[in-house]
Amino acid sequence: MSQSIFKNDMLSGQRFLVTGASSGLGRAVAESIAACGGQVLGAGRNVERLQAARSSWPGQGHVACIQELGDADATAEWTKAVAQEHGSLNGIFHAAGTELLRPIRMSKQAQFNEAFGSAFFAAAGLARAASQKGVMVDGGSLVFMSSVAGSAGKVGMSAYSASRAAVEGMVRSLACEFAPRRIRVNAIAAGAVQTPMHDRITQGAAQDVVDAYASSHLLGFGEPSDIANAAVYLLSPAGRWITGTTMAVDGGYICQ
Repeated sequence: MSQSIFKNDMLSGQRFLVTGASSGLGRAVAESIAACGGQVLGAGRNVERLQAARSSWPGQGHVACIQELGDADATAEWTKAVAQEHGSLNGIFHAAGTELLRPIRMSKQAQFNEAFGSAFFAAAGLARAASQKGVMVDGGSLVFMSSVAGSAGKVGMSAYSASRAAVEGMVRSLACEFAPRRIRVNAIAAGAVQTPMHDRITQGAAQDVVDAYASSHLLGFGEPSDIANAAVYLLSPAGRWITGTTMAVDGGYICQ
């Protein structure tokens, strides 16, 4: 884990639900929240990986929650149960998702369900739960992971891009719904970040293809800590006047 740039007590006394916390961006955000003094309720599908991740989170009182997220109704009920057991949430960071690279001529309902399940349906379920009494405190923050693919086209990414665009559209309307309670709702549109998912996508690709992909980001590929820093900022009181936005954290990919 890289050293946090934030004060180690910035999130002291606050509780955060982090999905996809067993690896990649979710794990990085969970570590950063813990390093800032927050309590992490980390959700993931793999018991061993989630337990290993939890052992790396600084501080005490963190909880590993084994759960697969892909259905809005089930996610809402599960989130409500988590809050009832562990206490109201100050924030939710949703990183769970899956990569999908398939041309539209080969995409069927199963692929669309896969793309939208953990990215959009689960995000909608988390938001629905947060709207219910006792699940999230007033003044809290919801942060959903999106991607530059939500606004930039690429061959073979129709379903994936659509799922991320759906998240960003939902964020804008949710911000309006949650505003009376001063609950902020934002998304992070990430470029290529060097995570296990990124490695799976680039594995086997020719070096010149990978180099061209890297050069499409003005500052090169990102690190998980780049996303974690943005997420902690939006989750913390520092982001108190930011809602309904999609923050591009992409090394300059989208501006070209």
